Amino acid sequence: MKNKFHPFHLVNLRPWPILRATLAWSITSRITSKFNSNFNLMLLLVIFILLIRTYMWWKDVSRESTLQGFHQTTIINILKIGIILFIISEILFFTAFFWAYYHSIIRPSSEIGQTWPPNIIKTFNPINVPLLNTIILIRSGISVTWSHHAILTNLKKESIFRLSLTCILGIYFTILQIIEYFQAEFSISDSSYGSTFFISTGFHGLHVLIGSSFLITSFYRLIKLNNSPRHIIGFELATWYWHFVDIIWLFLYISIYWWGL
Repeated sequence: MKNKFHPFHLVNLRPWPILRATLAWSITSRITSKFNSNFNLMLLLVIFILLIRTYMWWKDVSRESTLQGFHQTTIINILKIGIILFIISEILFFTAFFWAYYHSIIRPSSEIGQTWPPNIIKTFNPINVPLLNTIILIRSGISVTWSHHAILTNLKKESIFRLSLTCILGIYFTILQIIEYFQAEFSISDSSYGSTFFISTGFHGLHVLIGSSFLITSFYRLIKLNNSPRHIIGFELATWYWHFVDIIWLFLYISIYWWGL
């Protein structure tokens, strides 16, 4: 690193990527096995270890960007391009779910009576919990943008308050979605409607958890003075991802909870 003649940051060898990939594979296999059992202690243990590994990895990245000063202009631009490509891949990921749902609406199969939603399905009222969740995410998008503006204008207390409000709203959204799942009168195995509903909203809920972890990490760094108006790339990328989550939910709300009912 001392004799480099390029503006890029070549990270040292670390075990976090391979460990996280292994743990992610283990979580997938444990979730699959959980379909045949009611409780899986090993799944909770693997998730706990994954959270610890994630914390260690993010701690290294934070140290590289603040204390070691490796995140120069070229690195920041590369990080922005990376998150943009990642969000594009996520858009294509959700496009598959929307495609399956729209196909079922336009041409429902004879196995479900050629009606949508199927007669055996009692859908959710879109003006109850789904509407509340929509308001929560829209409000969280406004508050995280407000927090970003407060950081740029060097209003630390205002930025901390707005960012903490965003984190609380994200957690509140997750709690309401879990309650909604327990109140559902259909399951993932109930026709194509149940499959597309739980797969699309479930993966969106997972993205909300990921986005909330990004924002909580940014909140912690903001309190520890690791962010400044000149260097807030981590918070900016978390904000971009959160807005992506908001937009996807709006499409889910209009498509799944309103259209086709």
